[in-house]
Amino acid sequence: MENKTGTQRKWWQNAVVYQIYPRSFQDSNGDGIGDIPGIIRRLDYLADLGIDAVWLSPVYRSPQDDNGYDISDYQDIDPMFGTLEDMEELIREAKKRNIRIVMDLVLNHSSDEHRWFQEAKKSKDNPYHDYYVWRDGKEGVLPNEMKSVFGGPAWEWVPEVGQYYFHQFSVKQPDLNWENEKVRREIYDMILWWMDKGVGGFRLDVIDQIAKEPDLGITNNGPRLHEFIRELSRETFQKGDLITVGEAWGADPERAKLYSNPDGSEFSMVFQFEHICLDQQEGKEKWDLAPLSLVKLKENLTKWQRELMDCGWNSLFWDNHDLPRIVSRWGNDGKYRVESAKMLATVLHGMKGTPYIYQGEELGMTNVRFPDISHYRDIETLNMYRERKAAGYPEAEIMASLYAKSRDNARTPMQWDDGTNAGFTEGTPWIEVNPNYPEINARAEMEEGDSIYHYYQKLIRLRKDLKIFVDGDFRLLLEEDPDIFAYERQAAGEKLRVIANFTDKTVPCSLLTDCREEEVLIHNYKSLPKDGCLRPYEAVMVYTA
Repeated sequence: MENKTGTQRKWWQNAVVYQIYPRSFQDSNGDGIGDIPGIIRRLDYLADLGIDAVWLSPVYRSPQDDNGYDISDYQDIDPMFGTLEDMEELIREAKKRNIRIVMDLVLNHSSDEHRWFQEAKKSKDNPYHDYYVWRDGKEGVLPNEMKSVFGGPAWEWVPEVGQYYFHQFSVKQPDLNWENEKVRREIYDMILWWMDKGVGGFRLDVIDQIAKEPDLGITNNGPRLHEFIRELSRETFQKGDLITVGEAWGADPERAKLYSNPDGSEFSMVFQFEHICLDQQEGKEKWDLAPLSLVKLKENLTKWQRELMDCGWNSLFWDNHDLPRIVSRWGNDGKYRVESAKMLATVLHGMKGTPYIYQGEELGMTNVRFPDISHYRDIETLNMYRERKAAGYPEAEIMASLYAKSRDNARTPMQWDDGTNAGFTEGTPWIEVNPNYPEINARAEMEEGDSIYHYYQKLIRLRKDLKIFVDGDFRLLLEEDPDIFAYERQAAGEKLRVIANFTDKTVPCSLLTDCREEEVLIHNYKSLPKDGCLRPYEAVMVYTA
């Protein structure tokens, strides 16, 4: 099928992707950790929702220092998640339901327990030594002042070779040396191996950091980045019909046009995170909280919609395994939880791009407020707590930041029903279940016709039924309105309009005068807006052809 520019539409432009954090999705054997057989058990749930692809956070063999983003064997499955045979069965069973499995590739670094690194640190002459980034030096005298994302220096001394290795993340995650052609060949062979097993695509973790120049303090957007990515794509992805999405915190629209060029030379699309940084104090860390300006959010999302129109492709997301729950973050997880969750879904799914749903988002799952730090598991959260305690921050302020932004907000177990441990496990969960699971769970929402789950299901169906979701251009309405997010999509005589109240108060809206019931595609209240006003978190999507 062609789109309005005359180019062939790709399957992933019409798709909706669902992200699973396997450790927290469904446990099948009572050990308290989600696993691949558990995912297989829930495939019918995902098929019923209507999703086209499942992105799995890493399930490779790993010491789990950073919850699987530290890989010790790219071609095996960690025993906590199952076996390689389980993975092959998941790919087969998903395919029967027209669902593709998207693997999470971590190509910037490996685990320090990977056989490559075990060899690399034996001697400078070892053939694997140059698979990683090393600098000469003296113990205690760091090559430079670069810091790790997880806190502390980005350099670690190895006395056996008298050198430091570079790690942008945990000390157990040494960075791979992409300058070495042998490393790249090993990576390509591994990817082709997974493609032969039938995977439907890849999400590429922190891919914009592979061309680092640590001597210059450059981590992302290094000079050879796009050269490396084009070679990677040519040697692997272009040999199949895949969805590929790069995680690129340093992306701007110009770079994103390269990443998502319609010629397929790099990726299908990227995850960029500009909009996700709008509720922190400028120039500070994510923990330094600031209120969200809706005008700035609209401005940012509109920039990406306009800049990539017909020359790139957007990924659309509010949530993932690294981010807090959107209904708690920019919605209202109390009185208006249902209305605000539906409103946020309406705004996102009406835009141009491929929507991503993070597990539990379709239920309106919320952030968790554990009583103290002992309940948290995330390495970034624990490091931040220690650092801010040592720096003299008050306990209440630290905990307020954790309640808002800890990655564990997204990692509490999936809430399946109101039974023991929310139906996630018969054992003791690796991290506690959010105590609100008796009220918020999949079984209750599937039984209730007007639930958030059914709302997501309808949005997904609309995207499949109406071409305007894929092809329509984008125009922001009411640009300076501090309360209302409204925009219009147009394509070939069709028009789609989304109007949403981002607040907990009733607000007047000049766009409601021509809102007729027969033109409303989806709406998050039982009755249409009246008196020219939008109720708290009210959202309406109107279609004319």
